[in-house]
Amino acid sequence: MKILLPDVAFDLGFRTFLDDDLRRGLDDDAVVTYAMQEPVPAAHADADVLVTWANPPALVADAARRLPRLRWVQTLSAGPDVALAAGFGDDVTISSGRSLHDETVAEHTLMLILASVRRLPEALAAQREHRWAGEMAAAQADPGTDAHWTLSGAHVVLWGFGSIAERLAPLLAALGARVTGVAGTAGARAGFDVVGPDGLGDLLPGTDVLVSLLPAVPGTRHALDAGVLAKLPAHARFVNAGRGSTVDEAALLDALRSGRLAGAALDVMETEPLPADSPLWDCPNLVLTPHVAGGRPRGAARFLADQVTAWVRDGAAGLRNVVRAGSGGRSTTSGS
Repeated sequence: MKILLPDVAFDLGFRTFLDDDLRRGLDDDAVVTYAMQEPVPAAHADADVLVTWANPPALVADAARRLPRLRWVQTLSAGPDVALAAGFGDDVTISSGRSLHDETVAEHTLMLILASVRRLPEALAAQREHRWAGEMAAAQADPGTDAHWTLSGAHVVLWGFGSIAERLAPLLAALGARVTGVAGTAGARAGFDVVGPDGLGDLLPGTDVLVSLLPAVPGTRHALDAGVLAKLPAHARFVNAGRGSTVDEAALLDALRSGRLAGAALDVMETEPLPADSPLWDCPNLVLTPHVAGGRPRGAARFLADQVTAWVRDGAAGLRNVVRAGSGGRSTTSGS
């Protein structure tokens, strides 16, 4: 078995977490590091397992064409959209890095929410002008708007209620927010009420902050469109820490410029890096961060060790986070 690991900026070192029998069973050259920003070398076209992280989509698609022996692709990203779109054969199992980014994405999303709710862009603009923004204090003290300056008592809707949302929801609740989730299946999760997709429309008129954690799949393209935005109250704020393709950016720009939406914060955009001439840069009441919520997969070494162990022992059936089961799900060990 040959496993290709990306040359990420941190030491995966997953061998140290393998049990002794499995570690001894792997040949010295069974684990190979490759450069993420370059095509997989021809010498490693015989790989059985490919681990990806921040690989450019074109190079993942190149691997799909040139690595005929692949049976399993493990992405360390929470969203497996690049791997799913790369064109791997039906016999290739694809699994995601779900759970590896829960802590950092939840923290970053909370930061974006607070930055918008507490009007950080206005404060920073005044700072650059060397101006004491007294109007902010007046606006916060206004009985008609003071409730819009805090998460205490706010209704926050988490659109896409997976493991990241389960981490974020208690943080919001600790600040006094009422949290409702939206997911593919309704029910209670992690102690929070979750409605199905059909329930989103009823929630929107009473939503103070709408947070998208949606993945990039065909059914979520431009899920946030003019129709959804029209149902939100004018004081509402929108935060996206999921995928940029889920937002109709023209509709969002129009809502912000017209004042039909109070503010927004985006960590992900439809085109990344964001072009210098994008109107998003200068849109009022909009916070932008350069897709840094995840940053790095935490606990990747132990996660990969567990995944490789499961693959060797049980094939695809033993893997976590399988998003597409391949028809050739049994592993290929070095001795077979």
